[in-house]
Amino acid sequence: MVPGAPGDSIDTKVGRLTDVLEGLGSVCVGYSGGVDSVFLAKFAVDVLGPESVLAVTGVSPAYPLVQKEVARRCAREFGIPHEEIGTDELDDPRYSANPNNRCYFCKTELWVKLRQLADQRGLRAVVDGSNADDLDDYRPGLQAAREAGVRSPLAEAGLAKADVRALSRRAGLPTWDQPASPCLSSRLPYGLAVTPDRLRQVERAEERIRALGFREFRARHHGETVRLEFSPAELDTALERAALLATELLQLGFNQVLLDVEGYRRGALNIGPLVPLRAS
Repeated sequence: MVPGAPGDSIDTKVGRLTDVLEGLGSVCVGYSGGVDSVFLAKFAVDVLGPESVLAVTGVSPAYPLVQKEVARRCAREFGIPHEEIGTDELDDPRYSANPNNRCYFCKTELWVKLRQLADQRGLRAVVDGSNADDLDDYRPGLQAAREAGVRSPLAEAGLAKADVRALSRRAGLPTWDQPASPCLSSRLPYGLAVTPDRLRQVERAEERIRALGFREFRARHHGETVRLEFSPAELDTALERAALLATELLQLGFNQVLLDVEGYRRGALNIGPLVPLRAS
């Protein structure tokens, strides 16, 4: 249960977050380089001191390179103790089969490894960056976290996503307005097997789209087809540059490039209205 009332001020929530972290004493932070985990790691360092904090990133073929670069840069610039560990979720057939609870198997392995590392380093708690908004969403990874005894200080303090962005901006964190960047496996519809080759295709596709100046989008892998979602603000530009997008992505081995005219929305794993893109 999230403490406090919906009308609590952001400073009241920050006070609760401070109390939660001080109560934990020392923490191993699951650190993806996203808005929430960067803020939590930086705030924990400010409250507890760097000697009592370790931010840990789980790295696998499903982890976006662009996110890894953000995680490293923020750790370096803001004095966050940081380590990376390898994770092997793709070796688990329960994960690679890509069921709708895929995240449960990934997070189960991650939290076991972080708990082992925390014990080795004498850190009392393992924490994640889940915020209060996440509690109302379907997130199998949260179940894995609870089973592993992982705490969620942001959610416990009642901090929602908008709060975390506002506080990140106040703290000068470059991630304050960063688009969400979940694992690359989330670009594959449930039931399509997660393989290293498909993940590489997705990552290369998104690298090319990003290089064309787009900021918030997804390249959804549907076997021989890639389906592109763009934010409403960028959808018109995507239509204008359709031929170039098709040329770039057909070079990656896809047979067809489709544009989802409903635009980008979180969790859109099913095909919506589509426009085929043709290379010039």
